[in-house]
Amino acid sequence: MSLTPPGSSRPSRRAVLGGVAAATFALSAGTATAHARPDRPGRPSWPAEFPLPNGFRPEGIAIGGGPYAYMGSLADGSVRRADLRTGEGRTVLAGATGSAATGLKLDRDGLLYISGGLSASIRVLDTRTNRLTATYRPTTAGFVNDVILYGDRAWFTNSHLPVIHTVPRGHGRGGDLREVPLGGDWTQGPAGTISANGIETTPDGRALIVVNSPAGTLFRVDPRTGHATNITLRGADDVVNGDGLLRVGRTLYVVQNRLNVITVFDLDARARTATLRRTITDPRFDVPTTAARLGNRLYLVNARFTTPPTPETTYNAVAVPLR
Repeated sequence: MSLTPPGSSRPSRRAVLGGVAAATFALSAGTATAHARPDRPGRPSWPAEFPLPNGFRPEGIAIGGGPYAYMGSLADGSVRRADLRTGEGRTVLAGATGSAATGLKLDRDGLLYISGGLSASIRVLDTRTNRLTATYRPTTAGFVNDVILYGDRAWFTNSHLPVIHTVPRGHGRGGDLREVPLGGDWTQGPAGTISANGIETTPDGRALIVVNSPAGTLFRVDPRTGHATNITLRGADDVVNGDGLLRVGRTLYVVQNRLNVITVFDLDARARTATLRRTITDPRFDVPTTAARLGNRLYLVNARFTTPPTPETTYNAVAVPLR
C-alpha cells in the first residue's frame, strides 16, 4: 500500500474494460452492483461492487477459499469481513486510535496476518474466533506495509526502512520475530518516504518479489540473506506507483494505485524477467491499492488517496474479470 506523494503520479493511458453491472442489490450500507458468480457462470449473481463504511479508508484485502473477503482500515486498524455473494459486511476486529491495517493475508488455517502501517505492528487474527492470537512490535519502527505467506513464515515489507520482517505461521507460535536487511541492488528512498511496498513469491517458490513504489522497479529477494536483484522489465519502462502484488502461476498482477491500472506481466520461473502482457483498468477505479482473487475475478479496494479523508468520505470495493 502506498502513500506516494501526488507529484509522482502520472495519468493513465490504459484502455478501459467494458461495462459495469446490470443489476443492484440494496444493502444496509448502500448498494452493491451484481455480476455473474465468479466461479460458476449462470448461477445467481454476485456483486461486482459494494460499499464500505464511510470513513473506513481501506488499504488491504485478502480472500481465502470461501466467499469472504477481509479488508483492513488505514484509519483505525479495524478489519471488516464482507460476504462476496451479497456484499454485506461486518467488523470482525475493532479499531483503535493510532492503529492501522494495511496489508492482509489469510492462511489456510484461518489465521489472518495484518501489517500495521505507521503503528509499526504485526498482528495475527484468528478469523474463526475473531480474536488476536499474537501481536509483534518490530524494534525498527517505520511503516509495516504488506505481507506474503512463504514457507513456514509470514514476510512483511517496511516502506520506510530497507528491511523485511518475518514471523512464524500457525497457531500457538508466538515470538521469533526476525528482520532481514535488504541489500544487493536495493536502493532505499529518503527517510520517511515510501520505498518497499507489495510483496509476493516467485513462481519457482525460492524467493520473494518486492516492488519499490516510487522507483517503479521490481526485485527478486533472497529471503535468507535479503539480497535483492533487479527484475528486468520487458515491454514496460517501470511500474511506478506499484502497490499490491498478486501472482497466479507465472502471471504477476501489479496494482499501480494512482495510475488506476493493473499491469499484467508474464514471469519466468525464477522471476528474473517480467514481460508485459496487458493492462487492466476500469472507470470504477479510484486509487486501488491491493487485489485478491476468487474464481475468475480480481477484487480491489479503492483507497481514494486523492480525496481528502473525512469521517463522511465514501469507500468501496470493486471486482474486475480475471482474463
